Amino acid sequence: MRIENDGLGNIEIPEEAYWGAHTQRALKNFQDTGEKLDKEFIRAYGYVKEAAASLNSKLGFLSREKSDAICKACDELINGTLSGQIVVDPLSGGAGTSINMNINEVIANRATELLGGRKGEYLVHPLDDVNMFQSTNDTFPTAGKMAVIVLLKELVSTVERLQAVLQEKEKEFWSVMKPGRTQFMDAVPISLGQEFGAMAEAISRDRWRLYKVEERIRMVNLGGTAIGTGVAADKRFVLSIVNELRNISGVRVAKAENLIDATQNMDVFAEVHGLLKSLATNLLKISNDIRLLGSGPNAGLGELEFPKVQTGSSIMPGKINPVIPEYAIQLAMSVLAHDVAVNFAVSSGNLELNPFVPLIIHYTLKSLRFLTNAVRSLESYIPKIKANNNKAQENLLKSEAVFTPLITVYGYERVQKWIKRSHEERRNMWDIVAEETGIEISELKTKLLGKHSTGLGL
Repeated sequence: MRIENDGLGNIEIPEEAYWGAHTQRALKNFQDTGEKLDKEFIRAYGYVKEAAASLNSKLGFLSREKSDAICKACDELINGTLSGQIVVDPLSGGAGTSINMNINEVIANRATELLGGRKGEYLVHPLDDVNMFQSTNDTFPTAGKMAVIVLLKELVSTVERLQAVLQEKEKEFWSVMKPGRTQFMDAVPISLGQEFGAMAEAISRDRWRLYKVEERIRMVNLGGTAIGTGVAADKRFVLSIVNELRNISGVRVAKAENLIDATQNMDVFAEVHGLLKSLATNLLKISNDIRLLGSGPNAGLGELEFPKVQTGSSIMPGKINPVIPEYAIQLAMSVLAHDVAVNFAVSSGNLELNPFVPLIIHYTLKSLRFLTNAVRSLESYIPKIKANNNKAQENLLKSEAVFTPLITVYGYERVQKWIKRSHEERRNMWDIVAEETGIEISELKTKLLGKHSTGLGL
């Protein structure tokens, strides 16, 4: 163990740890929730610190030697070598200060080593050097927004592929006629392809919404320091740091027009997460519809055949369950829950700062991960789904809703009487209609079950 002092007194720190006194106190103060900081957030924070060190060296505030050591340590944080040293719980109190200090101390101690010193010696100081002209209140949201942008791009790409998969199924299943269903009851005919086409269109809207929202999340408050006024920072740093960050990271961030607003108001995260919620609701419906269409398979709808991806039951032999749609449903449900938490946190900021930014960013990133996983799983699962054309035809022939077009010729009440007669006499509806209209059953089926029955109008 080594001893460090943080102004509150001495504290013991594991010898091998790169963190320091502030982090060690945070580990004692905040119980482990089991949650972990997103790796992309840690990477983004590394870029923020590297950009600050680089710019401060250019401006003459930091020696080239220290700047190079800090930048090398940041690179190790970015590539994952040091990420295991970022140990503070994501939901720690203090608006993220303990996490910022954890990162400052790890970078400072590693930079000190690179300069020939020992951990705790702080040849590079975590606050005076690594955190120069910065505050948790501008670095934390900036790193969070950068991570969101990276994960958003990944999600948009996967959503685009899911849309393409659904469109392929739309073509493949276009000629598979089946009964539509409203409120779980038989409705007029539809093709299985049309159902998948509607799924694809919903996902298309999600893809476009998520693509456009990046414009909103890329405005950052870096340089605003504590409350957005840029206090204790050189003006040249305030004006140039975002450009430096963009050049170093390759992430298309831009300086917010009003740094005070961007420091205290987190509504952009509510906006982004609201769109994640929209995708989650669509994934929920699509996954549930797929489960329902393939239910049975012998005693249910059975219009879809699920791929055999794993054994379904530990007691019922031969059972195959729609485990991938169920996986997607659970992830989507989690995102809906995250949305409630994020919105509560966004609305709970006070005056110049929102102390719940850690929760806001953590669950936004977690939702992005969950949705990407859900979409990827569906993207690989849906192509293996097959149509059960025989079952679809069987269900269609049993549905009385196929006779709906007859109301345009014979009127609603007359067709309703035929249906009632079919029930009372326990006879096939096709036979009743053939008797009442004088049209052969084969001709009726051609008129009522043909592809034109699912087109626009008669």
